[in-house]
Amino acid sequence: MSRKKWLTAHIDKELAAQVAENHSLDPFTALILVSRGITEYEDVEEFFDCDFSFCDPYLIADMEKAVERIEKAINEKEKICVYGDYDADGVTATALMYSYLSSRDADVMYYIPDRISEGYGMNCNAITSLHEKGVKLIVTVDNGISAIEEIRYANSLGIETVVTDHHQVGKILPDAVAVIDPHREDCNLNFKDWAGVGVAFKVVCALEKGVYSDVLNQYADIIAVGTIADVVDLKDENRAIVKYGVAKINSNPCNGINALRQIAGVGEKKLNAVGVTYSLAPRINAAGRIESAEMALKLLLCDDLISALQIGEQVDLCNRQRHEFESEIMDSAVKHIESNEQLKYARVIVVCGEGWHHGVIGIVAARITEKYGKPTIVITFEGDEGTGSARSVNGFSVYDAIKSCEDLLTHFGGHTLAAGLGIKRENVQEFFTRINEFAGTVPDSVPTLLLDCKLNPAYIDASLVESLETLEPFGAGNPQPLFGIFGVRLENIRPVGEGKHLRLTFVKGNTQFVAMKFSTTLAEFQFCEGDTVDLAVRVDKNEFRGEVKASVQVRDMRFSGVDDETFFKSQLLYEKYKRRENLTSHEARFLTPAREFLLGVFNLLKQYKQWQYDVETLMIRAKCPVERYCTMRVSLDVLCEMGLIKYENEHIIFDGDGKKADLSQSEILNNLNQMQGGEQ
Repeated sequence: MSRKKWLTAHIDKELAAQVAENHSLDPFTALILVSRGITEYEDVEEFFDCDFSFCDPYLIADMEKAVERIEKAINEKEKICVYGDYDADGVTATALMYSYLSSRDADVMYYIPDRISEGYGMNCNAITSLHEKGVKLIVTVDNGISAIEEIRYANSLGIETVVTDHHQVGKILPDAVAVIDPHREDCNLNFKDWAGVGVAFKVVCALEKGVYSDVLNQYADIIAVGTIADVVDLKDENRAIVKYGVAKINSNPCNGINALRQIAGVGEKKLNAVGVTYSLAPRINAAGRIESAEMALKLLLCDDLISALQIGEQVDLCNRQRHEFESEIMDSAVKHIESNEQLKYARVIVVCGEGWHHGVIGIVAARITEKYGKPTIVITFEGDEGTGSARSVNGFSVYDAIKSCEDLLTHFGGHTLAAGLGIKRENVQEFFTRINEFAGTVPDSVPTLLLDCKLNPAYIDASLVESLETLEPFGAGNPQPLFGIFGVRLENIRPVGEGKHLRLTFVKGNTQFVAMKFSTTLAEFQFCEGDTVDLAVRVDKNEFRGEVKASVQVRDMRFSGVDDETFFKSQLLYEKYKRRENLTSHEARFLTPAREFLLGVFNLLKQYKQWQYDVETLMIRAKCPVERYCTMRVSLDVLCEMGLIKYENEHIIFDGDGKKADLSQSEILNNLNQMQGGEQ
């Protein structure tokens, strides 16, 4: 995981106290609300509203036209096709619309395009096939707003279309009977950020004459899973949808979701939205990534639990295969990055491979971004055709960066933090050059970690858990609170779970507490007993035999007393040097290690023989100030150049026993000296 800059939200404590008093809230709950900007009386009341009122679906443009056309098709037994998408949002939206129309005794079928052979959205070959099957009306879910030519083609075959979508609207609307998209300019709604399944939900409610309760009672679990999976902000109606849905998932889910719960090993647990995010949504997504989204759709449509369990096992197998493909591609990509300094130190990483599975390159891009702290584009090639998926860090719009190179691309789309593209092999090198040139025109961005507030570990107890539960459901726009615990001493480290996780004991003042560091082995853990550290933690509920306790999970950890601004300034200077950009004489001088500094690094590594952790930790152990991070990195480069150390699997191996080195022969030092005017 890349080093992050920690930021603690500013909190007006007097305002938090006022919010707590005005709404009879726990003070800690009010503190979190204020840290997230929820301070107005109406906003706080709406946040906790148990009897949420959904807006009239007929306020959405074209809703009357959509309902009229769908009702006509139902009544006249015209063949309807629900045209969906292969991700969890599209699958749940298809399941919702298809199930509802089936319950109305409509002549209805569904169609979900194949991710690899067809790609996203409507296509003319599929429309031709639907025409041959007698389809007279297509109802899109989670797609269609950009299908200008495809809908024109459908019209030429006598097929009419009702579009239901949640993506941004282009310059022109498709020539459909109705276009239901809340982002239309003529949709003057207070809230419009539904997922695709949320828009489909509004259409079904309109078909039910605006009665929401019956639709939620029947389908809230499916709608919630799609909403959570699509990572839309859990605010306003989305928050209400997920509240209803999570309750149904825990009490009376459909057969498909019940089966997934059993297969994921959470059948007896009370799930919250975070649990849905990690246990249910990835499995539904995996079917469309690895094999066929229709498998996940059939799971959600199952009439009996036995069949659902059988299909669910196939879906779970897809998820396991997804993990395998993801690990293989990640390993290959990282090896390529580590062997290519131009790529490793670029502002934007662009890594390519042959035949990498299309369904997981977005996940791999996210993992590389997390590892290196940089915007990343992963491209897979089949012949000369490349398909890419991009992820970014806060402060850098990868969409704008890609758009600056659009003349090199066959297609692209997305938003600030995630995007997709198509590219010819012959254009990749120029694309890499130009997107990095664009990145050089905007301020440098570093990955950040936002803390809701500081937490005294003495207050970690069951009452804190209860306070946090009132803030659920957690997700995009309302993340699970992340707390900073500063200046604690690490007392004990104990591997658990067959060595896959760590149980850590900390002390601050008179308070001792235990926290879990999951998916970290003892060999990977750079901290030692006795270290003074800062923690970024989440506090969860742990219930056993009716007793509720607080469970602390470490999400990030750093040495206390390190100034982030200083560290990242030094890191960015080193990367500037590695990109061979022009340096000032002052920068070159700061980068250049003195002979005594080099000797100190040499002796330190001779002492350790092998160093398997990051360079910042090496500096902490050496009591070297972090502003010299860039100097330390150059020192390691020089020692490697001189054959005194080597790198194996990102570990530093001391190889200097009995060797002597003439530093005057170092090309690195000579070049840096020239940049500072030859000064020693």
